[in-house]
Amino acid sequence: MEKKHIGQHISHKFNEEIEDIRNKVLVMGGLVEQQSLDAMEALSMGDVELAEQVVQKDAAVNALEGEIDEDCLLIIAKRQPAAFDLRLLIAISKTITELERIGDQATRIAEMVFKLEEHNRDLSEFYELKHLSELVRTILHDALDVFARLDVESSVGILAQDKDIDREYVGIFRQLTLSMMEDNRNIKRALYIMNVIRSLERIGDHACNVCEYVIYAVKGEDVRHMQQEDIKQVILG
Repeated sequence: MEKKHIGQHISHKFNEEIEDIRNKVLVMGGLVEQQSLDAMEALSMGDVELAEQVVQKDAAVNALEGEIDEDCLLIIAKRQPAAFDLRLLIAISKTITELERIGDQATRIAEMVFKLEEHNRDLSEFYELKHLSELVRTILHDALDVFARLDVESSVGILAQDKDIDREYVGIFRQLTLSMMEDNRNIKRALYIMNVIRSLERIGDHACNVCEYVIYAVKGEDVRHMQQEDIKQVILG
């Protein structure tokens, strides 16, 4: 009886430790999502103070990444988890790397606000960014929701959205290239926007990676290099 009681206690404690780690990831996800939203808001409004807040938040994101990574290593060493629990911890470790990189991209967008202010650019000119930034905002929010619920079914639809982001990115890039060729006075403006859309496209990629790690945790299958139809089969199987 005593052995059973101890086993139940350890199992309960183990579940609490994993849940605590997951909650920290959600906090980190909330931070980088807000960073991304604030970065685009700062860019559209020319708000230098908000841009500075985005940059300053990066330290908190980095600190959380280190803390969660250490928690994962500790629980693996102490509890020696197997099967789903081990895959979940591996997926978490990879997910926080993606989140940290999203924070880095948001910081890069915010830093553009400082450069644009120096050149007295009218930030309202960046009308091309509206649709792309909305696509990225949606995919990031949905990816974090998939992680929170470990919802592999919804992940397929999110992964499909990456093509929309890539298509929008290529379209804007072509427009900007043409504008530079037509008039060299457009070069600086075009280069500024290119920097921003590159960061937005990367945020979309990192969000998709989070979905892939959720599939790995739940299904035990690495889908990072699979086609869409093959991923559907993994989830349905």
